[in-house]
Amino acid sequence: MIKPRWQSIKIILGVTVLLNTTSPAWSGSDQKQESPPLPLTLKECVRIALETNPLPLAAGKGVLAAQEAAAAAQAPYYPDLGLQTRYAYWQQRAFLPSGLSIPGRPLPRLIGPTDDWMAGLKARYTLFDSGERRAHYLTAKARQGVAEEEKSRVIQDLVLGIHQGFYGLAAALETRQVAEKMLTQTKEHLRLAKERKAVGAVPLADVLRVQVETANSELALVRADTLVRISKGNLNTLMGLPPEMPLMIAAQGAGIFSPDQINLAQAFDQAVQSRPEMKAALKRIEVSKGGIDLAKSAYGPKLRAEGSYGRRDTDFIPRDEEWLAGISLEWPLFTGFYRQHQLAKARAELSKEEAETKQLLLKVRQEVWTAFSRLREAYEAVQSTQALVQDAQESMRLAKERYEVGAGTITDLLDAQTALARALATKVETEWDYHTSQAVFDRSIGRIKEDGRS
Repeated sequence: MIKPRWQSIKIILGVTVLLNTTSPAWSGSDQKQESPPLPLTLKECVRIALETNPLPLAAGKGVLAAQEAAAAAQAPYYPDLGLQTRYAYWQQRAFLPSGLSIPGRPLPRLIGPTDDWMAGLKARYTLFDSGERRAHYLTAKARQGVAEEEKSRVIQDLVLGIHQGFYGLAAALETRQVAEKMLTQTKEHLRLAKERKAVGAVPLADVLRVQVETANSELALVRADTLVRISKGNLNTLMGLPPEMPLMIAAQGAGIFSPDQINLAQAFDQAVQSRPEMKAALKRIEVSKGGIDLAKSAYGPKLRAEGSYGRRDTDFIPRDEEWLAGISLEWPLFTGFYRQHQLAKARAELSKEEAETKQLLLKVRQEVWTAFSRLREAYEAVQSTQALVQDAQESMRLAKERYEVGAGTITDLLDAQTALARALATKVETEWDYHTSQAVFDRSIGRIKEDGRS
């Protein structure tokens, strides 16, 4: 049993975590592989997820199965060759023509009992099958394409999930910092209220009021800690790691740009061309067309070349030669209307796939439109919160100064603090919501990258 090696690694915010370097998230079969540096960036989180999360592995196995099915569909293009051997001990009644006789002995009524030993080779090759083999092969290749696009969809959904989990954890960490800041300010206000109460400048009610706010700030910090723990577990799970595994990230969002730079018409076109769901739908249409070709091939003849060679005798080692060479033609004339129903079924399935593809096209365009609208909303929210935070900070500064000189009340001070806390929380939420909305928009047009860059 391999014992885990633990290393102490310094990470962001001066916190130290322990990382099990033998965890499957960091090491493969080579246990000497060094663990990646911490804190983790978004790109590193995506890389770990693609290596560790079981969903891409399952999708990859689906592609492998489809590839093998396509290769198996090529088998009918090769001849069938088989070895056959048989032993039998038999006796049969002889039915001879009337009037036939053997001089001096009666006609035999039975043949045998006798031994029958046989061994030989048998081969068969299809010369013409009215397109059946080709239809099978093209259908299998189309199914392989569906599996490949399904894998792409799974990977893009996973990458989007990592973006959302990463930004969610970043927002939770920053929210915790805001809660710590508010708690520190509340304690400072409590100290100020107690000093002013000691000199008789304010009543005891001011101290009690601030004590209540201090308790509320401590509760907010507890909730922020819980949100961080949950967000870490969520991101770990998305990466295919145990939720309790220590984790820290380098929370650095990309720049914030106006959505007005986006050409929405080009975004629609790119979504139609790049989304794996659309590509898979087109492949499913190819599968249905292959089903029609396969159903039509049942109406045509099948021409096969057959041959065999072997030996047959009553002895254990047969000596008498037997061989056969010929061509066979099969052409079903009536099958109880089976072929007609199969062809009608294939055509109905093609119509169904075409209708579903049209509906999917509308859905993809609607997703792009919604994601763009959310991105615009997030950008405008970021712009509006910048001034909100500045005003709240200035209001807080003035309220504190007025309270210190006795020109303001504790209510004014606490109201200003509450407004500042809300403004900072809104700023955190809107900024990280913008990055999440950007990732969702990139996913809607099929542009989100496997390496974490969009």
